[in-house]
Amino acid sequence: MAISFTSQYKTFKLSKSTSIKKWIETIIKKEKRRAGEIHYVFVSDEDLLKMNKKFLNHNTYTDIITFDYCEDKTINGDIFISIDRVKDNASKFKTEFTDELHRVLIHGVLHLCGYKDKTKKDASLMRKMEENSLSKRSF
Repeated sequence: MAISFTSQYKTFKLSKSTSIKKWIETIIKKEKRRAGEIHYVFVSDEDLLKMNKKFLNHNTYTDIITFDYCEDKTINGDIFISIDRVKDNASKFKTEFTDELHRVLIHGVLHLCGYKDKTKKDASLMRKMEENSLSKRSF
């Protein structure tokens, strides 16, 4: 099992990565799944917009794109996160950048665990799961 973080964003380096990995693993276990290969890649708005157009046919900025390669109860995936969008959303929602980043990190994992967010009901459950997960941080 491996959770990895790569930054392709020129001025960003994830801090407390070991603690974050343990936190993510705890959330995955709580969902009765196991962590396989999960790769987080931090990119710019423009890079994620290109991916959104190419792979999802969406011409919009987004904070995260998750590619799901899960097998049974093993969580595998590539999760791309726009640092620009996380910064903007932190300001927009009047929250700390770190809290918004952690919300987006766990949002991707929750997608890999099977949670959706396309309907109001699903989005409400996703938000509840994000908040619950954020409350489990010990760092």
